[in-house]
Amino acid sequence: MEALDVKLQLKPKEYRSAIEPTWCAGCGDFAVTAAICNAFSQLNVNPDEAIIVSGIGCSSRLPLWMRTFGFHSCHGRALPVAIGIKLARPELLVMVTIGDGDAFSIGGGHLPHAARRNIDITLVVMDNQIYALTKKQVSPTSREGMKGSTTPYGTIDSPMNTLTMMLTYGATFVAQAFAGNPKVTGDIIKQAIEHKGFSFVNILSPCPTFNTVDTFDYYRPRIYNIDETHRDKTDRMKAFEIAESALNHTINPEAKVPVGIFYKAEKPVYESRVAGLKGKYHGADITDLKAIYNKFRT
Repeated sequence: MEALDVKLQLKPKEYRSAIEPTWCAGCGDFAVTAAICNAFSQLNVNPDEAIIVSGIGCSSRLPLWMRTFGFHSCHGRALPVAIGIKLARPELLVMVTIGDGDAFSIGGGHLPHAARRNIDITLVVMDNQIYALTKKQVSPTSREGMKGSTTPYGTIDSPMNTLTMMLTYGATFVAQAFAGNPKVTGDIIKQAIEHKGFSFVNILSPCPTFNTVDTFDYYRPRIYNIDETHRDKTDRMKAFEIAESALNHTINPEAKVPVGIFYKAEKPVYESRVAGLKGKYHGADITDLKAIYNKFRT
C-alpha cells in the first residue's frame, strides 16, 4: 500500500482505493462508503493507521473500496478478528463493516461480549433487512411477513430490535442512521470513531434488488432525527424508550423511524484493563513452571 501524506487534510476521495465497487446500482452501501470517507477526512485519519474488518455479504466488500488496511474475515467472525487486531495493535483505528445477517445471526454471539467489555472499535452495520448476496433470504431484521426465497409465504418471525439489544448488552455508544442522508450518517460515524469505547452504528441501507419494501422512498417521509429533542445522551432509560419505537413502522405505516445518537457514556476501555493485567503477570514471581504443571496432573 502506497503511503499517503497526511500533513494536510485528505479529501474524502483520497480514502478510496482504485477498485470500483460491484454493488447494484442504487445500493445504500454506496452512501455508507461515502459517509465513512467523509468521516475519515474530517478526522484526518491516516490510512496507514486504520483497518476495516468485514465478514461475508454485500456490505463486507467495503474494505476493498477503501485505501486503509482491510481484513475480509469469515461469515459472522468479523468482530473477534477486529478485537484481536485492537488488542495486538491498540494504536490503530479499528472499524468493522458488516450486514444485518452477518451481525445479528451467525455473528450474534460475539456482540454482547464486545459490547460489555467496551472494546474501542466502531461497528457499522449496513442493515437492508435481507440476505442479498445469497439471493433474498429473510434476515433477523426482516419485518414479519417478508417474502424471501426460503419463505415464499412470508416469515412468521418478528424483527429483532437491534438498538434495544445493544443498549441491553452495555454498548457505550448506540446510534442509527439512514443511508439516504450521507451527511448526517457521516457525522454520526465521525462521532462513533471519536468515542472511546465500543460504538454501534446501525445504518438503514436499502437494497434495491431484493427488498422492494424498505426502500429509500419508504424511509424518507418517516425518518426523524432524535438529536433535536433527545439532548442528554447519557440517559440510558430515555434511550431505551426511544429505541423501543424503532420498529413501530413495520406494523403502523404512520409511525416514524428514529435516527441519531441514542446513547453515549464514558467507561474504561478493555485494552487499558488488559494492559494493566499484563503488567501484573510480567511482575509475578513464577520460577518453577514444572511445579505448576504438576498441580494439574492426575
